[in-house]
Amino acid sequence: MPDSPAPNSPRPLLVRLVPLLLAAALLLGANGLAMTVIAVRARDGGLSDTMIGLFGSAYYAGFIASVLLAPGLVRRVGHIRVFTAFASLGAIAVLALLLSDPGPVWTGLRFLSGAAFCGTAMVLESWLNALASNAERGRILSIYRIVDLAAVTGGQFLLPAFGANGTEILVIIALLFCSALIPVSLAREDNPPMAEKSGPVNFLALWTISPVAAAGCLTIGLTNGAFRTVGPVYAQAVGLGTESLAFFISLWVIAGALFQYPLGWASDRIDRRYVLLLATAGAGLSCALLAGVVSPIAIFIGGFLFGGFALPLYSLSAAHANDHARPGQFVELAAGLTMFFAIGAMAGPLVASLVMERFGPSAFFVYTASLHLAFVGFVILRLASRDAVPAERRKRFVWLLRNSPAIFRLARTGRKAGRSAKP
Repeated sequence: MPDSPAPNSPRPLLVRLVPLLLAAALLLGANGLAMTVIAVRARDGGLSDTMIGLFGSAYYAGFIASVLLAPGLVRRVGHIRVFTAFASLGAIAVLALLLSDPGPVWTGLRFLSGAAFCGTAMVLESWLNALASNAERGRILSIYRIVDLAAVTGGQFLLPAFGANGTEILVIIALLFCSALIPVSLAREDNPPMAEKSGPVNFLALWTISPVAAAGCLTIGLTNGAFRTVGPVYAQAVGLGTESLAFFISLWVIAGALFQYPLGWASDRIDRRYVLLLATAGAGLSCALLAGVVSPIAIFIGGFLFGGFALPLYSLSAAHANDHARPGQFVELAAGLTMFFAIGAMAGPLVASLVMERFGPSAFFVYTASLHLAFVGFVILRLASRDAVPAERRKRFVWLLRNSPAIFRLARTGRKAGRSAKP
């Protein structure tokens, strides 16, 4: 069914949002839980750290494939059909894990999972953007962020409730993916209008706009992308049980949300690169702490600080890029930042797992600390070679999710709307 403009509806906006936000919560919770469960399950199945890292790399390779292919699919058959196909693919990729022992076959299944999740996220985020006027998009973005935080955090605690190694946990994840189809299929909404068409990603153009943002997103992919795959392996290797592991991952997510606001507030008032320096240095020092501690309390503190400083780096990098972008560059900027992150995230899990396998679990955070230190050095060099953006040209900081490039459109129109998307 081709896309057609969504009709003006007399129904309240919140009522129209409920089906999409419910679907988003189910998908986000399922995907966040799957990333933890599969790492734990693979390690308990005797797989090497390198093979587990390869699963993470395959996941982000699927993410890249979806970024490139999903928009064309949506133009051909519409948002609803594409969402249905990708959500079904996500459930299939999880259930198929039960048909084979942990091993190379799982690499292909993780590729499918990455493509499925990114595809469903692109559809939902495009749909949310189309539902509301400019004045409402900042509010929608805020609600969506709360849904993301609650779903990803809450989903982690299904792991200690059901365990990682039985069939039940994978069936539950698949059920969550399938359940997301229900609210979207029954929603009283037509396919939203298609967003503007974008061309191939121009990496050189993004580097020209903001070398700091490009390097920042690549670094974040190499570190944070690796953590989502290898972090559970590290937690198991240092002796955390299932409940403690879920708490460790949840602390990382919650701290990232809490630190967004003070760091974003500061970046709107001073040269954003100084805030990037502060956050990157904080992330690096947190990694150094985690590399040298063994007690659970110290690990929880280190994980909290690492999430608090590391997770806002993506939003800070994107805000810095937007400060330098000219009108008409927004689409290629959004796609380019996403692709720089995804390329880093595709390489990061494999590199980190090789380091862990060779030097032990604490070496993972030596790896991440080294990358953050390298980015600190790069930002210092850029401070010496490029003037700060004048305050009157500086855009407002917006907390961005990394689910798909479509979130940039929602965030940008929210900023244009006038102050609704506050840090």
